[in-house]
Amino acid sequence: MKAIRSFCMAVTLAGMLAGEPFQAQDCEKAHDQSLEALIRPAPDDVSQNQNLPQTPTTDGKSSLPDAPTPGIKSSTATSPKEEYGKQNKRILWIIPNYRAVSANTQLPPPSFKNELWLATQDTFDYSDFIFVGGLAGVDMAGKSQASFGQGAEGYGRYYWHVFVDGGIENYMTEAIIPMATKEDPRYYTMGRGGFFKRTGYAVSRLFITKTNSGGSTFNLSEVVGAGAAAGIGNAYYPAEHSPWVKTYQRWGTQVGLDGVFNALKEFWPDIDQKVFGGQY
Repeated sequence: MKAIRSFCMAVTLAGMLAGEPFQAQDCEKAHDQSLEALIRPAPDDVSQNQNLPQTPTTDGKSSLPDAPTPGIKSSTATSPKEEYGKQNKRILWIIPNYRAVSANTQLPPPSFKNELWLATQDTFDYSDFIFVGGLAGVDMAGKSQASFGQGAEGYGRYYWHVFVDGGIENYMTEAIIPMATKEDPRYYTMGRGGFFKRTGYAVSRLFITKTNSGGSTFNLSEVVGAGAAAGIGNAYYPAEHSPWVKTYQRWGTQVGLDGVFNALKEFWPDIDQKVFGGQY
């Protein structure tokens, strides 16, 4: 009996001594878990740490590098570049906007083929026929050419004259003269700044433009091209006692319209974002 009792006491003592390390390990494990929950980094940081190499510890186990200090997010990723002055191909899904270049964008110089295509798009776009109809109505109401008459027949005369005026001006300012002067006929958006600064920039593009080499120069494409188109118009307009007056009027009208469309191109990205939520 003494032997049995001694054996039982020995087993009990051995169990107690063996349980202490496990209890210590459990406590240590619970302590580590609570500490890990306290200083656990944000999910983005965890995903970054998973890609880092693990370093062995003295007990043979692997561990990640030290976690960042609680409350301080460690991230070296930079935010994407803010976009502004982003142009699209049409304004309100109707008005062609092919020549507008988004802000902070550099493009290679266009080829003559591309310039011809730009002029063709601006001339024969479906919206241009509507725009020409409106201008023809204004001219007829103002009797700018009394010999054209009124009514449907008179309106038809106004219509085709306005259409040809715009078409010749498009090809002269967007293709033919730029090819000769090596100028870029596209509109490069400023995209930032105050209203007057950006309006002044848009209007100044009538007289200043980019060269194919990336510099700036006097806008011969606009000034000379529009003037040449107005002069060519004398070939199909009725003879006048003072033809140069009508020529200057057509010249000024074409340049003025281009200035209005430059301003519209400049502010369209802002209008699209603030009024339409960027859906156009």
